[in-house]
Amino acid sequence: MSEAAFEEVSVLSSIYCGEGEFQLVQQSAQDGLMVRINSTVGGERGPDVRLLFHLHRRYPSCPPAISVSSTDLSRSQCHNIRQKLLDQAAALPPEPMVHLLVEWLQCVEVSEEEEEEVREREEEEEEEWTAVLSLDHIRSQNRYTSLLERWTQQLQLGGRLLLGRSILVVLQGARPNIKEFCRLLRTVKVDVDSSGKKCKERMMKVLTESPTSSSGGHGLQGFVVMNYESLPELTAAFQEINMTDLYQQIRPSLRD
Repeated sequence: MSEAAFEEVSVLSSIYCGEGEFQLVQQSAQDGLMVRINSTVGGERGPDVRLLFHLHRRYPSCPPAISVSSTDLSRSQCHNIRQKLLDQAAALPPEPMVHLLVEWLQCVEVSEEEEEEVREREEEEEEEWTAVLSLDHIRSQNRYTSLLERWTQQLQLGGRLLLGRSILVVLQGARPNIKEFCRLLRTVKVDVDSSGKKCKERMMKVLTESPTSSSGGHGLQGFVVMNYESLPELTAAFQEINMTDLYQQIRPSLRD
């Protein structure tokens, strides 16, 4: 660590000397310094925030890593404040900057437009969605199925894998989590190709996605694999999970 970083931490402990205002969380020759400062946003009467600054070994030649948390602000608002701090840090010269960033935060306010965007994003995260995906093929069924089940558990999604002439995945849960599931499908090697080499699911298609209907029963629970041999059996599978209307939407896209 540079001498400038140690000097800055000493100065910060003197400036933020109130009870609980400052804490040296970590001091390591390998990982650098980590300090926590409790402050506010937009002035003394603004909401309280906890700022965690990670001063890497090369600091202040490189900006600090920053985390923001608060019991007064939403997760999205904390994310927006963190991004503003990172942008501000990147614009500053390579000199000790933590105090400047905390002071700068006193001038930051969340505009009504940003608050509306935050509300919309939080509503989207809270609202349950249903999506139906189409997979091109599954050759390594045990590996593929295990990964799909693990992802639904990690992302708190309900899921059904329908195996037949068309391979379908039905998902229910928060829309951002469904999007992350789709991203994983396209970026992780989930199967093997015709030559036996591991491959990604590049041919996956989203057949439909929409807010979950209030008439859709209690929704999907867990992850279940269902086999079908004919379209009547597939129709019955969708009836079993109270998604007949959804099936009618995707029917033209299915293989006969």
